[in-house]
Amino acid sequence: MLRAKSTPTREVVSLDGLWKFAVRHEPTAVEDWAKRFDPRAREAAVPASYNDLFADQEIHDHVGWVTYQKTVRIPAGWAAKEVVIRFDAATHEAIVWADGHEVAHHVGGYTPFEAVITDFARPGEEVTITVAVNNQLTLETIPPGEISQRGERRTQTYRHDFFNYAGLTRSVWLCGVPKTRIVDVTVTTRLESGVARIGCDVRLSETAESSAVQMHLRIKDAEGAVVATAGPGADTLSLDAPTLWRPGCGYLYELEATAMSPEGETLDVYSQPFGVRTVEVRGTEFLINGEPFYFTGFGRHEDLPVFGRGHSDAHMVHDFALMTWMGANSFRTSHYPYAEDVLDYADRAGIVVIDESAAVGLNTAMGGGEFGHRDKPTYGPDYVTDATRLAHEQHLRELIARDKNHPSVVLWSVANEPDSCVDGAREYFEPIVALTRELDPTRPVTFAHVALPGAGDDRIADLFDVLCLNRYAGWYFLTGDLAVAEKVLSRDLGTWAKNYRRPIIMTEYGADTVAGLHTAPAQPWSEEYQRDFLETYHRVFDSIPEVVGEQIWNFADFATQVTTHRVDGNRKGMFTRDRKPKSAVADVRRRWLELKNRASSTPTTDPETTAEEQA
Repeated sequence: MLRAKSTPTREVVSLDGLWKFAVRHEPTAVEDWAKRFDPRAREAAVPASYNDLFADQEIHDHVGWVTYQKTVRIPAGWAAKEVVIRFDAATHEAIVWADGHEVAHHVGGYTPFEAVITDFARPGEEVTITVAVNNQLTLETIPPGEISQRGERRTQTYRHDFFNYAGLTRSVWLCGVPKTRIVDVTVTTRLESGVARIGCDVRLSETAESSAVQMHLRIKDAEGAVVATAGPGADTLSLDAPTLWRPGCGYLYELEATAMSPEGETLDVYSQPFGVRTVEVRGTEFLINGEPFYFTGFGRHEDLPVFGRGHSDAHMVHDFALMTWMGANSFRTSHYPYAEDVLDYADRAGIVVIDESAAVGLNTAMGGGEFGHRDKPTYGPDYVTDATRLAHEQHLRELIARDKNHPSVVLWSVANEPDSCVDGAREYFEPIVALTRELDPTRPVTFAHVALPGAGDDRIADLFDVLCLNRYAGWYFLTGDLAVAEKVLSRDLGTWAKNYRRPIIMTEYGADTVAGLHTAPAQPWSEEYQRDFLETYHRVFDSIPEVVGEQIWNFADFATQVTTHRVDGNRKGMFTRDRKPKSAVADVRRRWLELKNRASSTPTTDPETTAEEQA
């Protein structure tokens, strides 16, 4: 789905700000909410999760529906335009009304959706937008969860280890667009003897005029100069000696698509940024532009005090600055798609992204960060069902449709820590992997492997291109015994490397650490133990050539469900939740900067790179 943006033919109005807000206790009569909104209702900020905005435990723990409402004026100049309302995300289900008329219903908390409201949006007049948002997770949602009733109170359980923040967590837009318009753009790039072949698939809305529309394409470089053009019927453009998008150097071109009538009238214009780069898995190497790439960085969360999972540009800029300062070159969108603004920023900053779906919690042996016995089979009628898989597949369609043009995205992760060593796992994931490859054949596919099962137990890893492993020897087990943990980890990674001959990225490793807690000798939960833990893991990584990346869990402390093993959330962050560094930051920064310097001093023999450098 295309971003909401202003172009010569399009206008956008941000609807961010304060909206009327109310908690709804009735599970039915949803259709009536647009008509009976209390004019004295409190207000809530958009974008933001609603949970932490108020000093109200009932709202913080609410399970079910809430409603937002805002009255907006349609610009007077939009008489000839289609009026569209776009939601960048509503967690996890949303119903939208315009002046009391239902215009959209979307399930999925991390991908955008939109609705045409032209019939209810008269230029120069007001329209009232009402949005009902439901935070409930069920066995037919991604991520899954279960609802139970305790007397009059509805409770939510889920197996992932982060708080179920909800609401209008990302921006809302009012868009004035042409009736005959561009609705999708797909850009692909490949290199042939120093020449970039740019594939351009531009799709139009279905109108009476669309069959006669002529599409004109041109590419601009980062300075705005036109460097390639193509007339009607062309779907490929060429760039001689292109400047490549590289880790650390996010060079972007812009594809400008112009839809014109046979008479030469401009109907619509849309510009899509893109980068020229290649991604390949070759043996046990991960290659970007033909060069071996070593991932350094973090698993992260969209998690902030007050905002919850709400997007903040200021915090985004600060987080990227901290990552760059540390020498990080990558992160994983654990465990859901992040705001599009984040990927746009990663594109420009040259930060590499493992883009992960919201399929977390597909494992009945897990619960809120704790390992234990399975209370029921994972795959079957009582938990992960065919309906779960259909929801998962739809989520992947929406994720890839949204993020396919981002050069920063080099790897799709279809799930985090699923139950991969039991009956039903392969039957579930084979069609998931096949669909992902069909939707995007240009990127490799992976999943993040749960901490406990070994290489001999897994039933699905051979379906994937890269092994992403989450490991916690020395924390969740062998707690405090790093000497034995080092041997266990070395043996474990060595077995994976031998059995699969694929690149290995350690996508999670870390120890909960309370900032300011110091012990001698190092004890679990102390800053000294976090430093020793990470040093132990890094020694093992350096001893195994198949390891091509390390992403510490986590960038910053984050909120979780209330449990006896979590003290004010998960404390594995290298930074506190308010972004104060812990002691281990200095050691990791030194290591990553050394790895970066070592990589930059290694000469390349890649012919595509040589052609670009000669240019």
